[in-house]
Amino acid sequence: MRYLFILILLISVSAQAQWKNYIIGAKGDTLNRIDMKGQKQGPWVVHIDDLRGERGYEEEGIFWNDKKEGTWRRFSLEGDLIAIENYRYGYKDGKNTYFNYQGELMREESWRAIDPKNPYDTVNVYDLQDPTKVVGRKAIKVEPNSYKNGTWRFYDPQMGTIEKTEEWVMDKPKEKPKVVEDDMAPIDPATGEATVKKDEKKVMSKPQAVLDFEKKNAGKKKIKVRTGSTGG
Repeated sequence: MRYLFILILLISVSAQAQWKNYIIGAKGDTLNRIDMKGQKQGPWVVHIDDLRGERGYEEEGIFWNDKKEGTWRRFSLEGDLIAIENYRYGYKDGKNTYFNYQGELMREESWRAIDPKNPYDTVNVYDLQDPTKVVGRKAIKVEPNSYKNGTWRFYDPQMGTIEKTEEWVMDKPKEKPKVVEDDMAPIDPATGEATVKKDEKKVMSKPQAVLDFEKKNAGKKKIKVRTGSTGG
């Protein structure tokens, strides 16, 4: 039994010897590990105190070679969940969700992370004569970073309804198709676009000359019209 205890102790010492620094969590887990190269590795808990009016927080997640990876959760110092963030290559990636200190949903963000080892993005190539027609794709170099990409939603925390929606493509607002609806049409606060009823149809206004002609000949059964044709 004594030899077994010594063997377990040697394994534990050997495993911990590969870390330059670490802490032992409440459950006996090895947390906040820093390897011999000075890089953060594995499960981490980060504590930030209140500072200059800014509320502190704690966040927990995984580091891989000194970069955040996967899902991270942020809590108030009172223990309330206030954010769920996703990371890739150390940058925000995918859907991130934020709550107020009462646990009510505030906003949803969408991000895209660029791999530092492959800093390229593929974009559409449009026809010069028809800007709506895609004629090909090409790769362009971009800076490794997090880019706003996709749908962002902002909520009324009390009602839970969407107050505003934004569409992004690689940090640039997505271009909306031009709409020819009436300028006085009501605006949808969630999309920022004019609302139009399904049974509404845009009526083309007639030129004044046509209106005068129809008024002058109203009620006549036969109207002589000059067509511009020649011959018999």
